[in-house]
Amino acid sequence: MDGSSVGFGVSFGHWLQNQPFALSIAGSDWAYPFVQATHFTGLSIFVGTNIAVDLSLLGMGKKSSAPLQLSGMLFVWNWIGFAIAVTGGFLLFSVSAETYLTNIAFLTKLGLLIPLGLVLHVVVQQKAPAWEKAAEIPSAAKIAGLAELVLWLCVATAAVLIPYVG
Repeated sequence: MDGSSVGFGVSFGHWLQNQPFALSIAGSDWAYPFVQATHFTGLSIFVGTNIAVDLSLLGMGKKSSAPLQLSGMLFVWNWIGFAIAVTGGFLLFSVSAETYLTNIAFLTKLGLLIPLGLVLHVVVQQKAPAWEKAAEIPSAAKIAGLAELVLWLCVATAAVLIPYVG
C-alpha cells in the first residue's frame, strides 16, 4: 500500500471512531462488553455450524446426517451467525478503527483470511449436492472441509494476536 491509501484508511478510521455511536460504545461501562459478547455469540454460531459440516465432510460425527443434509439444516443458522458476527465486529472495529487499520494481525484477518474462508465456505455449500451423490465422500470434499477448518483456525489466531501486534 502506498502512503496515500494508508493515510486515507487512517483518516477514515479517525472519522469512524469519532461518530456518536462509536463514542457511545467506547464511553459506556456496559456497551462494549455487550457488543463483544454479541460478536462472540455470532462467531460461535457461524464457526460452530461450519465446523459441524466440515467434520461431516471428513467423515466424523453422526453418520445419520450426510454432509448435504447437515449443511441444509444449518444453512439459515450459519448465515444468521455470520450477520450477528459482522454487525458486532463492525461495532467493535468502530471504537478503535484508526488503530485497527494499522494493525497487521487485523489486516491479515479481515483482508486475507476471512475472504478466503468465506469463498471456500460458499464453495463447500455449492458443491455439497454433487458430493452427496457419490457413493463415498470424495477426496475434494475432504480437502475442502479440512482447508476450511484450517482457515477458520487461522482467522481465530489472527484475532487473538490483534492486541499483541502493531
